[in-house]
Amino acid sequence: MKKIIVLTGAGISAESGLKTFRGNDGLWEGYDIYEVATPEAWHKNSELVQQFYNDRRKSVIEALPNAAHLALKQLEEKFNVLIITQNIDDLHERAGSTDVMHLHGEIRYAQSSKNPALLYPIDGYEIKMGEKCRLGSQLRPHVVWFGEAVPMMTKAIHEMPTADIVILVGSSLAVYPANTLFDYLNPLAEVYIVDPERPDVRINNKVTFLQGTAAENVPQLVGKLLR
Repeated sequence: MKKIIVLTGAGISAESGLKTFRGNDGLWEGYDIYEVATPEAWHKNSELVQQFYNDRRKSVIEALPNAAHLALKQLEEKFNVLIITQNIDDLHERAGSTDVMHLHGEIRYAQSSKNPALLYPIDGYEIKMGEKCRLGSQLRPHVVWFGEAVPMMTKAIHEMPTADIVILVGSSLAVYPANTLFDYLNPLAEVYIVDPERPDVRINNKVTFLQGTAAENVPQLVGKLLR
């Protein structure tokens, strides 16, 4: 069975109505990214950061998987599929995908602010100030902030050479270290890119570029691969 690795970014979630940080203005839902998405922001104003992610989590719970998420699940009929996502939502899982790797964390989990390995599923959408892990430290969002290490990156790098087909959906691959993943491709792997704009990323493999939205193009691509 051939292996497909799907790399997804902000574009696929945006089509489900989630406003995700991307672009060059440095703002996310009107907030300066350095005020809500860095360890320094947490230490400076943890209540603001907590509320920001509580609001994002509420939006995630209210959102629904779109046609692109649902189509990617169908690939499992004939392929070994791994989704590596830069997104912190759970839309891939709710669409039924069974093997999803989150590079930047999962917003529906809380983590210890003392030991990042201690994770807790969140009942509802809020982490309250005063809620603590078993070590006695405040729970924070399970999200990799700017300036923090990306724990899943080593595993993602290990997986990339194993793919026969790689599909990039809704990502400009502008953020380090995710933008290095194509450096580890099997040179014989087929590459498909689905995005309104072609990412400025160096890929030595043969590339098929499908210009447009994920919800429009991913189902068509999946149909082609399943034939």
